[in-house]
Amino acid sequence: MPPRAAPALRVLPLALAAAIFSGLTAILFYLSGVSSSHSGSRLSEADLAALAALRGGFSKCVDANGLGLKAVTGEDYCRVVIQYPSDTVSKWVRNSTTVLTKEYIDALPNGWEEYAWRRINKGILLNKCQNRSLCMEKLSLVLPETSPYVPRHFGRCAVVGNSGDLLKTKFGDEIDSYDAVFRENGAPTQNYTEYVGRKSTFRLLNRGSAKALDKVVELDETKKEALIVKTTIHDIMNQMIRELPITNPVYLMLGTSFGSSAKGTGLKALEFALSICDSVDMYGFTVDPGYKEWLVHVDLHAVTIKNSSLQFCAYS
Repeated sequence: MPPRAAPALRVLPLALAAAIFSGLTAILFYLSGVSSSHSGSRLSEADLAALAALRGGFSKCVDANGLGLKAVTGEDYCRVVIQYPSDTVSKWVRNSTTVLTKEYIDALPNGWEEYAWRRINKGILLNKCQNRSLCMEKLSLVLPETSPYVPRHFGRCAVVGNSGDLLKTKFGDEIDSYDAVFRENGAPTQNYTEYVGRKSTFRLLNRGSAKALDKVVELDETKKEALIVKTTIHDIMNQMIRELPITNPVYLMLGTSFGSSAKGTGLKALEFALSICDSVDMYGFTVDPGYKEWLVHVDLHAVTIKNSSLQFCAYS
């Protein structure tokens, strides 16, 4: 296993904030290689103080905005457990895997009138799904009755970003050893397998990639990867699914933000992985050492998030 780079402290709250909304009963976050419980820690007093302040600030954030969630901490500065209230409704937890389902829409107050039409391209023309049958027809190919995945559905998972730095290392075999691999948009594996691996279990798609489903399905030679669309279903997509046909599972991602505030595909891939995996390792997410606004170093080395240097473990 290659040596792991020291993680950037400010990366943690970004990932934690995304994971709050992935809907797990309890989530454990752990920064590999910098745990204060490890003997022989190389962290300075200033680093430990920074970690303590980060953990304390995050706990306050969860208390104030976490919808009843509780951030539980202990002696280890790098360990935070997010716990749901004991009376959490099981039906809501079943929808926590971030795949949009009919069960979820039905459970929402006015779910069809207030939400469903937003997941259909030009859905505003559907008069807020007052004709539910028409909305069902447009969503039917991507709307399962219940979630096909559950928390901890997979063990070890890898989320592979699209950074060119992946070509500087050969993690292909290591990535293929995971139980599930998450990729994004049109990132190819052919001709790059020694760097990025061959395996692909899920592929997160933005609007542009989703409109080219016929090209996307060619990226995985097994034609079995599940395609998770983070925006809306489009008539072009429905037509391709029916007529080609596209046999890959195609789903919409739950809880998508629209417009300029929408999260990037990489962050949504991480959020999705956290909802169905026991542990998640990230590859190909490069932190630019020249971007000082949000990057804080544990030491003087530049940081690249790869090979478990930032690790998340999720527990249901």
